[in-house]
Amino acid sequence: MADNKKQQLTIWGRANSVNVQKVLWCLAELDLAYERIDAGMQFGKNNEAPYLAMNPNGRVPTLVDGDYVLWESNSVMRYLCMAYGQGSDQGSQVYPSQPKARAGVDRWLDWTLSTLQPVDRPVFWALVRTPVEKRDMVAIQKDVDAEAAVWRIVEAHLETRRFIEGDQFTIADIALGAFARRWFGVEGVTKPKLPNLERWFSQFAARPGFTQFIAPPMT
Repeated sequence: MADNKKQQLTIWGRANSVNVQKVLWCLAELDLAYERIDAGMQFGKNNEAPYLAMNPNGRVPTLVDGDYVLWESNSVMRYLCMAYGQGSDQGSQVYPSQPKARAGVDRWLDWTLSTLQPVDRPVFWALVRTPVEKRDMVAIQKDVDAEAAVWRIVEAHLETRRFIEGDQFTIADIALGAFARRWFGVEGVTKPKLPNLERWFSQFAARPGFTQFIAPPMT
């Protein structure tokens, strides 16, 4: 891969966004160079005309690759793997080309957005981004219980698997792993023991992309 192709990648988005974090972790796994520009929340920019021209949703992240623009974090990960990873062993492993294996990964990417993120968001915002004096702990525990029910699906799935789609680490593990860090990281509530989930999480917690972009304190 030519260095000039690597250098033209730009990611718009703040580093404490879980969806930006997924993309940054993926970039690390593929060993791709890029520039990141802060956008969203306290950094602004995402509701200004130049950004909205790239991403009409006003959300982060947005990828700019030369004259190509792409938004939606899971689509960005897929694109990076297909555009820059298929010629390498690592790229082929994290997003396999065989139809059934790829569909299995895609299933979990979709599930993360359709099922996991909606139950994660209220818990994360209540316990990380809401002042202690404004927290309704009874309501928060109900939201935690709802999220736990979703994580139990993953817990059962991992009973016979090392990673989400078998023995190989993929971008499905990135997508779920970023949210698992939030699940394990929130405190002050009652959460069930999920040993398969804990074992799975421990297997990638030392990967450089995880330690750099996912592991830092949540904000």
